[in-house]
Amino acid sequence: MPEAGESQRQGLRATEGFVDFFNLLTFLSGLLPVGERSPTHLRLLPRCLSGAAIPRANTAATMQALKVRSSAPNLQRRAAAVPSVRRSPLLVRAQAVSLGQTVTANGNGATTSAQPIQVDVNVPQPKPELLGPVEAYQYVAYDGAKKAAMTPFKTFVMALYAGAYIAFGGFLGLTVCNGCPALVAANPGLAKLLFALVFPVGLTMNTLHGTELFTGNTMKLPAAIYEGKTNMAGLIKNWFWSYSGNFVGSLLFVAAVVASGVLAQGAVYPIKTAMYKASLPWGQAFIRAILANWLVCVAVWNAGAASTLPGKVLGIWPPIAAFVAIGLEHSVANMFLIPLGIALGAELTFSQFIFQNLIPVTLGNIVGGLVFMGTASSIFYGAMGGAKKMSEAAAH
Repeated sequence: MPEAGESQRQGLRATEGFVDFFNLLTFLSGLLPVGERSPTHLRLLPRCLSGAAIPRANTAATMQALKVRSSAPNLQRRAAAVPSVRRSPLLVRAQAVSLGQTVTANGNGATTSAQPIQVDVNVPQPKPELLGPVEAYQYVAYDGAKKAAMTPFKTFVMALYAGAYIAFGGFLGLTVCNGCPALVAANPGLAKLLFALVFPVGLTMNTLHGTELFTGNTMKLPAAIYEGKTNMAGLIKNWFWSYSGNFVGSLLFVAAVVASGVLAQGAVYPIKTAMYKASLPWGQAFIRAILANWLVCVAVWNAGAASTLPGKVLGIWPPIAAFVAIGLEHSVANMFLIPLGIALGAELTFSQFIFQNLIPVTLGNIVGGLVFMGTASSIFYGAMGGAKKMSEAAAH
């Protein structure tokens, strides 16, 4: 029997020690209301660390103060369309409520009123891996408005990088195919497919770095206008500076490639590519450019709709590889490919490049992005189709 009594006392001491430790944790975590904290609690930590006995607080009062009642989650979203889809927090309000007028704070019998406390907690909403078409369109319009608001200097510098990144994709494709002359001669279709499979590296870098690509902006800025989030002046400013930056960045990259010596003077594949593109009739170049930028804007749309790195890459690669393998025309890519061919020995002048290729291709790219993606998507999902403008929805 004495042994049983000793076991009971040990079990009681263990239980009391657990309760004391729990009281300490509740004090340190701030769960005890301020009025219930006392000098006893302030002495708990050093005494616990030293192994000394810890006076127990009123356990019932402590547990009573920890009872929490949560209100229903407030699922209000922000009015701004796309940020609310992807990043809005859920507003969760929790209120700690006392169940009596007074509670015992410590073993000395002191009492104090327990006041309700209120805590606002922002809980991030999980991001969907892929936005639906309506939300994806709203993101396109929102991004277009953001681009329209940027300064000319910032737009130009970001466009320099965009031109260089597209040129990186072209540089990779030219280098690989130029190193396979037997394949190019025996199976030019397979060589074109090989080029197409590596070229999307450029748009992938553009998307992940967030730079300014003119051809993608031919979709985004019109969408922002349709939804009342910018105006024609913002579109013209963005298009002018992004196009100029893309052009200058591409030409600077041409100089870097020539200086690098990776593609030597007389390199066959870059020269052949430049000659072919500059020989296209105006009408063919224009139609090919419409189709090309239709696919490029689909890739930009896909990347904006995805929230994960694999999703963005998978959204970009097929449309870009398709337009290159088909043999369509992209103005920013040609800003690098044709001047590089000229620099390496192609029998072309810079004026031939401008008037025989760049002008019709640029116009075709504008039509492809503006009409086939920006306008069509607004008819499908936005104000052109009868939906309330995003700016008006935000006002309400």
